[in-house]
Amino acid sequence: MGSAVLLVVLYTYALRIAVGDVNPFNFFGYFTNQTSSLTALVLIAVGGLALNGRRPPAWLSVAWGVGAACLIVVAVVYNALVPGTGSAPAWVSVALHVVFPVLVLIDIAFSSDRPLLAWKQVWWVLPYPLLWITVVLLRGATDGWVPYGFLLPDRGLPSLMLHVVGILMLLMVAAAAVWALSRRSSRRSVARTR
Repeated sequence: MGSAVLLVVLYTYALRIAVGDVNPFNFFGYFTNQTSSLTALVLIAVGGLALNGRRPPAWLSVAWGVGAACLIVVAVVYNALVPGTGSAPAWVSVALHVVFPVLVLIDIAFSSDRPLLAWKQVWWVLPYPLLWITVVLLRGATDGWVPYGFLLPDRGLPSLMLHVVGILMLLMVAAAAVWALSRRSSRRSVARTR
C-alpha cells in the first residue's frame, strides 16, 4: 500500500512538471501530498520489518499513529471543505483523500500485529502539523502562496484562526480515535496469544 501511494504521488508530481509547475515546495506544500508520502514511507518501513519477523520500534509505531491521524484530517478537510478542487485527476484525489485514509484506518482497526500506542505519546501528533501550518502561514505572508484557500491571509485573522484551531481540534479527535483503535487491536492480539 505504501509503495502504491508513493507511485500515485510521484505520478501526480510528474503531471505538474509536464505543465511547467516544477516547484517541489509548492507540490509537497500540500498537506495531502506531504502526509501521504510520509505515511507511505512509514508503512513501507513497518512492512519491511514485518517481512523480517520484527516488530517496529516504539518511535516508528508512534509515527504510524501520527500518520494515520493526519490522514483522517486529510480525508475530512478535503471532503468537507475543499471537495473537487485541485488539478490532479479525479482518481488521484479519490485515492489520496478517501481510499488511502480508509485503508489505513482498517489496518489500525483490524491488524493484530499493531503495537499498543501509549496515551502519553498522543501529543506527538502535534509537532508535524504545527510545523506545516507555520511554514504555510509564513509563505502566505511573504510570497502569497498557500495550498488551500481557507488559509489565505486576506481572508482575515479571525477566519484564519478559526480554521487553524478547528483543524487542530479535528487532529486531536482523530489522534484519540487512532490511539483507541491501536489499543483495541493490541488487547485483541494479546488475548489471542494467551
